[in-house]
Amino acid sequence: MSDKTNKNMNAFKWTEQRPGFVITFENGWTISVQFGYGNYCDNGRHPDGYNFFKGKDEVTSSDAEIAIWNKEGEWYDFGTDTVKGYCTPDEVAEWIEKVKNFK
Repeated sequence: MSDKTNKNMNAFKWTEQRPGFVITFENGWTISVQFGYGNYCDNGRHPDGYNFFKGKDEVTSSDAEIAIWNKEGEWYDFGTDTVKGYCTPDEVAEWIEKVKNFK
């Protein structure tokens, strides 16, 4: 592991409360990718509610919700909201690349 990697030990984050993950880049920007109940995605209105994924080995969704913010806590505005829902895997990958390169 390089010294550069050691400086940012919180680069990836997962929370048990919701299916998804968060990545924080060296530039100070963070992207959240969530695909659980209450998110703008296939699972958003799951009939079992927030606990629909408890006891499962995996959770799947054809799309996900993303949100982006900087180290000052300022949220990225997608034009209509600070959350962008129903993103395909390709869109999520594109946004991860964009956020990684934000100045």
